[in-house]
Amino acid sequence: MAVPKRRVSRTRRDKRRTHYKLQTQNITRCPKCGEPKMPHRVCPFCGEYKGTTYHVIVTKK
Repeated sequence: MAVPKRRVSRTRRDKRRTHYKLQTQNITRCPKCGEPKMPHRVCPFCGEYKGTTYHVIVTKK
């Protein structure tokens, strides 16, 4: 059974964990309405993707 031979120091443990971080999301602008959106997804504000409207957004007044 794999058992550590020695205790891992805080420094060595933290060096190993340096890559365990969140990455920022890539946000682009919608070419039609200019609102921020995730790439390769339908715009949540105007419902358009690659020049085609996929769903109509209903606004409440």
